[in-house]
Amino acid sequence: MSAEATNPSATGRRRGLPRIDLRRLGRAALLGPTGRDRLPDAIGHVADAHRAHHPDADLAVLRRAYELAESSHRGQFRKSGEPYITHPLAVTLILAELGAETTTLTASLLHDTVEDTEVTLDQVREEFGDEVAYLVDGVTKLEKVDYGAAAEPETFRKMLVATGNDVRVMSIKLADRLHNMRTLGVMRPEKQARIAKVTRDVLIPLAERLGVQALKTELEDLVFAILHPVEYERTRALIAENATAGDALATVAADVRAVLREAGIPAEVLVRPRHFVSVHRVSRKRGELRGTDFGRLLVLVGEDADCYAVLGELHTCFTPVISAFKDFIAAPKFNLYQSLHTAVAAPDGAVVEVLIRTHQMHRVAEAGVVALGNPYAVPADASDTADDGERADPTRPGWLSRLLDWQQSAPDPDTFWTSLRADLAQDGEITVFLPDGGTLALPAGATCVDAAYEQYGTAAHACVGARVNGRLATLGTVLRDGDTVQPLLAEDAGSGPSPDWLDHARTPTARIAIDHWLATHPHGADAPAADPRPPASVVTGRRPTANAVVDAPHTGVRLAGCCTPVPPDTVTGFAVRGGAVTVHRAECPAVHRMESLGRQPVTVRWSGAAACRVTLVAEAFGRPRLLADLTEAIATAGAAIVSATIEPPSEQRVRHTYTLRLPDASGLPALMRAMRDVPGVYDVSRAQHPAPAQ
Repeated sequence: MSAEATNPSATGRRRGLPRIDLRRLGRAALLGPTGRDRLPDAIGHVADAHRAHHPDADLAVLRRAYELAESSHRGQFRKSGEPYITHPLAVTLILAELGAETTTLTASLLHDTVEDTEVTLDQVREEFGDEVAYLVDGVTKLEKVDYGAAAEPETFRKMLVATGNDVRVMSIKLADRLHNMRTLGVMRPEKQARIAKVTRDVLIPLAERLGVQALKTELEDLVFAILHPVEYERTRALIAENATAGDALATVAADVRAVLREAGIPAEVLVRPRHFVSVHRVSRKRGELRGTDFGRLLVLVGEDADCYAVLGELHTCFTPVISAFKDFIAAPKFNLYQSLHTAVAAPDGAVVEVLIRTHQMHRVAEAGVVALGNPYAVPADASDTADDGERADPTRPGWLSRLLDWQQSAPDPDTFWTSLRADLAQDGEITVFLPDGGTLALPAGATCVDAAYEQYGTAAHACVGARVNGRLATLGTVLRDGDTVQPLLAEDAGSGPSPDWLDHARTPTARIAIDHWLATHPHGADAPAADPRPPASVVTGRRPTANAVVDAPHTGVRLAGCCTPVPPDTVTGFAVRGGAVTVHRAECPAVHRMESLGRQPVTVRWSGAAACRVTLVAEAFGRPRLLADLTEAIATAGAAIVSATIEPPSEQRVRHTYTLRLPDASGLPALMRAMRDVPGVYDVSRAQHPAPAQ
């Protein structure tokens, strides 16, 4: 199936095969089953497509599945008027053309029998076995009578859980949705839009993550036509106006063939037209399009090494666009995709994009997990179970494992549905390493907060920071692929997250856990050990403090985060919105700024010893073990590190900024002396940060 055909209605047909007439298939279906010596005519196309990928397949089970499906659906019709059996036939044909194995096709033929007919799951299991029954059950919808408005999200939850054990469940669902989208024109416009939005938000991202590009691209075009009809018609007209655009690509393709032939590299060079959505995206990015923008060249070779040989020849004989080069063979995408991407300049200056892959890579790029066949096929003498008694699925990707984990913590259908759409909106994945050599798979854009909850679960409520590549980092630090991360937990297991953590959380696992903790601890969100914010933010300024008082009774007092005053600093205060008073050190630049604006200062005094927070900046010459020695000096002085920021070295000098909690402010001078005594440290000072408008 072509993933980039320019006509959405023809995307599912192989070049050279006749158009399949669903009405003719419907008439054939009404004639009932044929003799046992041959297949029913209605599934002849399915048999041909299946044998093209699996020449030795036993088609007897398909005949039995078709006969059960046809007899059970007999008398049912689709809204378009065709016999209902044409739908499971079309879904099965889609999967057969992608190369699905016989078990998947059998379940596809039967996928609506349990849901829409008198056939029971036990009957399917008795006739076709446990695997087929599992796949049919996985795609069977939950009844609205039982679940009401929650039926759709709970059906998807059930389907995803089933997919966690067997990815073929989602393969059938994607093919089912594709055929429904192809025939959506008979529905009311509002229902078309509702189905298209769910397809856009859930099914298309799932197709992308499972690598089934052939289904994903056609679904994108069909959704595009429904939800954006004006842009769709404009794009369709643009493609029609440039019907001869393929000639420019064909000319370059001929040149590439000649180069590879001369180099002795056996290769197949094809012109791949872009599909509608792809043309629309390119036109928005590049403006006016040239002929070569309406497609790409695809070079197919036999071995991985040949891919790089082709790349070398192209970059030698043509002018390469270096910025366009991407190697997804050495570093495959998280959805199994492998290919080399490059671009070269044609003689007239036009840029031509080129994809280079082996035939096997191309099959996986088109069909994704469908091309992998039965994920549980193991040698006869091997075990097909994991250590925990469950079947080990080699195709289960990291994102699916994460989804299965967090959905257990989202019993509410609305929370699950919202979290699912947000999770699927993440279009990339990174791998980070743990100090013990383990790894975590996280979505692109994940932070230390996400890593903490992924590693420790709800124990991450006590996280106070992290080390990223050996350096202290705040919880909001965005992780990159290949980083080593070590979340740091406070000794106080009763501490909890701050509401600010939600600003940093990217995974549903983290967001659901944080939301749950905040909901059950409405007065505990300000626990000191849980604050992940960097020293530069107003940390202590948001908490009332006991030993800074003003003369006005019942007035809240807060210490400013820009200068973090502690006894015995000379301080002054200013009234802020809400009736509270913010306390600053007298020399703080914010004091002079507010006085110049005519703000009246408020007298503030210290009322005895109390625990306090302070931010200190240590200037030092870079050397090994500097961080370890500084943190040891801080701990020896009796202070607790709330957060820390280590700036990159500049001219062999480094700056460490620590927000510390002291049991008594009178210990601050001794603490600063202890830090100055650390070898390499040449200055320790109180932090001064720009203050926000009060």
